[in-house]
Amino acid sequence: MNFPALTIGELTARTPIVQGGMGVGISLSHLASAVANEGGIGVIAAAMIGMGEPDVVSDPVGANVRALRREISRARAATRGILGVNIMVALTTFNEMVRAAIESGTDIIFSGAGLPLELPKLYQEVCDRAKTHYKTKLVPIVSSGRAAMIIARKWLSRTGLVPDAFVLEGPRAGGHLGFSEEHLFDSAYALDKLISGVTDTAKALEDKAGRAIPVIAGGGVWNGADIARLLRMGASGVQMATRFVATDECDADIRFKQAYVDARDEDVTIIHSPVGMPGRALDNHFIEDARQGKKKPFRCIFHCIKTCNPETTPYCISSALINAVRGNLDKGFVFCGANVGRVKAIVPVHDLIDSLRREYLSFMEQFRGEK
Repeated sequence: MNFPALTIGELTARTPIVQGGMGVGISLSHLASAVANEGGIGVIAAAMIGMGEPDVVSDPVGANVRALRREISRARAATRGILGVNIMVALTTFNEMVRAAIESGTDIIFSGAGLPLELPKLYQEVCDRAKTHYKTKLVPIVSSGRAAMIIARKWLSRTGLVPDAFVLEGPRAGGHLGFSEEHLFDSAYALDKLISGVTDTAKALEDKAGRAIPVIAGGGVWNGADIARLLRMGASGVQMATRFVATDECDADIRFKQAYVDARDEDVTIIHSPVGMPGRALDNHFIEDARQGKKKPFRCIFHCIKTCNPETTPYCISSALINAVRGNLDKGFVFCGANVGRVKAIVPVHDLIDSLRREYLSFMEQFRGEK
């Protein structure tokens, strides 16, 4: 007995785990290919992927597109598994990154931090220009069944396309969150309560699509028992991010990973991000200074986020996250999920997924024994 497979169109992942896309250098080709090699879906995050390029300031579009193509190519050379790219709608380079991801043969584009209403139009434009049919799957990240339906209706009316799957990201996720701050700790918005709204939406669309539309649940997924519980509730797979930071293959600096190992539950806080969304992170002096209104003067050099206003925001979020991923934690901060306090060690991706599999099987055997 093994994990049940996760199927998206003609793609089948033997491990029903999507590694969440973690931007600004945390999930690049090394981590994504390692997850794909274990049968899961490895995801490269596009946000500020070109941070190490020498011309990222003078030519941010060119630098980020070049870096994305390179990371996809590196991942492809390291795995025959399924690879995705996470592209935030809020990125100023969204259109260019989508085009580059499709042209580079990405299996799946995951897109959130806004409603990806233009994603299928961009896909069609790329296919038309190349006079070929790319097989890239388009998967919106949503926070409710209502958001899923809004996206699906817009896609259908404009292009006739239907999402290939949905990722439902609950309020216990890390990084930028698709909920108002007052809903983050409201039990009515717990992941378990939200699943049926998205699975019902997906089922309603399946007749139009002529195929299954799986729902992938994420945000606070910790162990194999969580995976089993969510699959029994109707999800076809899960998305996990926090646990993949504390792996040997994660692309972040060791000091970033160690911050996860050292974290306590009480270190987790909610910030008001310059992106215009609440975010979950590890509290530190940098965040405290921002709370106290201590503006860290900066000139906007990256022009990375559509919703960021340099005149009013207290700091440059790209600079803060670049510093953090490079291990300079006093000059930035670390995004994390709600379960980060449970991380105790940095392990290989293989060992992590193997432990999740064993936990899943143990839960299912116990469940069958109790029936």
